[in-house]
Amino acid sequence: MYLRKTRRIAGEVSLSEALENDDDSNGLSLMDVIRVDDNMLEELENRDACLRVRRCVETALDDRERGIVIQRYGLDGKPPRTQREVAAGCDISRSYVSRLEKQALKKLKKALDEPDRDSDTP
Repeated sequence: MYLRKTRRIAGEVSLSEALENDDDSNGLSLMDVIRVDDNMLEELENRDACLRVRRCVETALDDRERGIVIQRYGLDGKPPRTQREVAAGCDISRSYVSRLEKQALKKLKKALDEPDRDSDTP
């Protein structure tokens, strides 16, 4: 029983295990030498920015503008579509899609430049 237990943990290494010690007993551990890609804060900021953009798309745009922006930028989980594809689906001209998209992006920029009313900061 003891042999099975020790064989199972024989390949395990602790991150706090000392690799070397100097005279002052300041040890260098495995945790000190392993590089960690800690991009959690960046991922949270990106997620928050995406949520804010989606919220602005829902609140700042009318139905037609919202539909065009969602299709053009793939906010519906589908690949982004060209203006020509959006125009064909909405039965309007490509140039009209372009004008509506430009108008919608101006509205979104204005909405995103406003302070976030939902945040706790003044």
